[in-house]
Amino acid sequence: MTDSEKISAPASAGRGYRPGYEVAAERILEYVVQAGLQPGARLPTEKDLADEVQMSRTVVREAVKILSALGRLSVQKGRGIYVAEPEQSSWQQSLANFLPADLRQVDELFEFRRYLETTTANLAALRAAPAQVKAVRDAARQSAEAAEQGDIDAFSAADEAFHLGIAAAAANKFFTSTVDAVRHLQRQVTTIGLAGVAGGSLQVAAGQHEAIAEAIAAGEPSRAEALMAEHIDMTAQQFQREIWRRVVPGDDTNT
Repeated sequence: MTDSEKISAPASAGRGYRPGYEVAAERILEYVVQAGLQPGARLPTEKDLADEVQMSRTVVREAVKILSALGRLSVQKGRGIYVAEPEQSSWQQSLANFLPADLRQVDELFEFRRYLETTTANLAALRAAPAQVKAVRDAARQSAEAAEQGDIDAFSAADEAFHLGIAAAAANKFFTSTVDAVRHLQRQVTTIGLAGVAGGSLQVAAGQHEAIAEAIAAGEPSRAEALMAEHIDMTAQQFQREIWRRVVPGDDTNT
């Protein structure tokens, strides 16, 4: 094994050397991200890629094989190396197959959202930077102003900014992107399942926004989490009642 295939890990990592192909694979992925290469984009030739990551061509070739097997790169014979197109995951399929007027699926959406956003509220109370706290407070205030005026569109925009702001303050990109995806599904429920009618009282929801924002600002994770759970539970019940009313006209058992 050559020196280029043995890379010493930092002492703090508590490890010995790493195989060169592991390091090369890591550096290639870093190169793809830093260069802003999107799925379908072509990478440099193997020789140039080896120069970019400062590893031998032999090690880079092995790393490319591994990344290809993992679905991160695509090696096209006679054409070159490309950033692979992502395969559709079960999560993506659930997004594509979501029925926004199906009460069962809406129940599942809010059940998932409850666990997701109570966690982001908790983390936001622990991690939010001052600018992020301000953004969440501003969005809560804007939702209150919109609720006072009965402006559903303005309220919806402020509501979106509020929840996404909390997700960003949680400082975890996976939570942020997942909250964004779930909000996209809820917009479908509002637009199709509820035909643009906001679920429940805007004033009550806005008041809950402001209470959650203050808990985050005060650095109180348990309180922020509990308030978010209450907020989402209330919203879910209101959406469920409205969808039921529309699906089963004249049935007032859930109103």
